[in-house]
Amino acid sequence: MASFRLQIITPDRIFYDDEAERLIVRTTDGEMGVLARHENFVGALPSGPVRIMKDGKYRVAALSSGVLKVSAEKTTIIAEAVEWADEIDIEWANRSAEEAREKIAKKESEKEMLYAELKLKRALNRINVHSGNIR
Repeated sequence: MASFRLQIITPDRIFYDDEAERLIVRTTDGEMGVLARHENFVGALPSGPVRIMKDGKYRVAALSSGVLKVSAEKTTIIAEAVEWADEIDIEWANRSAEEAREKIAKKESEKEMLYAELKLKRALNRINVHSGNIR
């Protein structure tokens, strides 16, 4: 299978910079796959799983919102945060989800509710990716 250059960048580091045979991400318009010679594309990425195929095997990571750009030269994801499934601190993710649920239950302000909902989505994404429960 033909490959393409994939680069995933966060504010802290270059998470991935290598060849890939396939990339599957969740965009705001739905799930999308990228193969070599894909047409140019730019799209928003909410929190969700990122699946990268290299040497015929998938590796999965949890992404916390970002932007995807596909061009002839390379495919780039600029993300708030990304971590491999096996690197996720599941205890921290579960605590984060519980804290977010508590804030949502308090219904303090609209701003706090929106922040807590985003925090909950990120935490649930990390939990699902860690457990292999990717929808």
